[in-house]
Amino acid sequence: MPPKRPVGADAFPKPVETPAPPSPDPSELYAALDLGTNSCRMLVAQPKGSQFHVVDSFSKSVQLGRGLESSGQLSRASMARTIQALRICTKKLSKHNVRRMRLVATEACRRAKNGATFMEMIRRETGLAMEIIEPEEEARLAVVSCAPLVSTRTDQLLVVDIGGGSTELVWIDLTRVPTLERPRAIMRLRQGFAPTADPNSAPFPAARVVDWISVPLGVATLREQFNDVDDDSARFALMSWFFEENLSNFAPYADEQTREGFQIVGTSGTVTTVAASHLGLRRYDRNKVDGLRMTSDQINKVIEDYLHLGPDGRRNDPRIGRDRHTLIMSGAAILQALLRLWPTDRLTVADRGLREGMLYSQMSADGVLEDGPF
Repeated sequence: MPPKRPVGADAFPKPVETPAPPSPDPSELYAALDLGTNSCRMLVAQPKGSQFHVVDSFSKSVQLGRGLESSGQLSRASMARTIQALRICTKKLSKHNVRRMRLVATEACRRAKNGATFMEMIRRETGLAMEIIEPEEEARLAVVSCAPLVSTRTDQLLVVDIGGGSTELVWIDLTRVPTLERPRAIMRLRQGFAPTADPNSAPFPAARVVDWISVPLGVATLREQFNDVDDDSARFALMSWFFEENLSNFAPYADEQTREGFQIVGTSGTVTTVAASHLGLRRYDRNKVDGLRMTSDQINKVIEDYLHLGPDGRRNDPRIGRDRHTLIMSGAAILQALLRLWPTDRLTVADRGLREGMLYSQMSADGVLEDGPF
């Protein structure tokens, strides 16, 4: 007796549809962690309109790059200090149930022979999957973080990020962008510095990155270069000259820039400390510092005051702080070199950096930021 065909044998199989990934919940938390040469810093934030609201934060001086200039490797003590700080970050991420995060390491881990090995150690000891990013991405994230501070009257913009191990400079031409769209044009640079096929395509012309450079000198590495110079003023002058020498390959270096329509946005502990000193703040207040506009003359006056104080005076100056007095003059040397080349009446102080850039980039990519003015 022939076998019977099962019922439905001639029917086509029902296709299995892959469910679309769920849209991000606007109430969901995001995290960004920046492991630099000197500090480990993290923000946990929630989207709020076209900005974000910080829910939790962490900042610790771990001095990861201490001794790197001489040995070429991260020391055991530096790695141990950093692991302890990252364990605190892990607890905060778990406490807030953060799923969307970006955790990056920069110059110290890029340069160290054992940088990649350290990333594995971090994964093993803390469970955090960190990545070492390239200089261009570090510069791009710094630029994105400063977008809300860009003036609509700015034609030429220089974004400066003075880090512990490197300094990133990005020169941007905004002359083709409508004035009201200029801050948003900076935000769109999160997709890359390379020009699009049609830079004038809709909806608005793009900001043009004239040139960018990552100088392997930051507040910690520049200080180490001249640790053997005893005279305070001489060391400062040498550091400033040496940093300027490393800018010779930066395209705008050869061009004189008029002050009108030119803005510098400086993002670093150096710039915020100089601003706090200018304001006479004995206790740091981010609300008074972030977005503050200063002139070259005002900044130079603060730096002259630092030199007059000397090492002992700076150590005891409450405006500088105990955790920064050893690094402030190397940072000031970088800042003065830039202002010597490109004096400006509009240096905007930015108490923000890679962490904010990562948060903006993640939230923009997920579409959870509202399309409105910054």
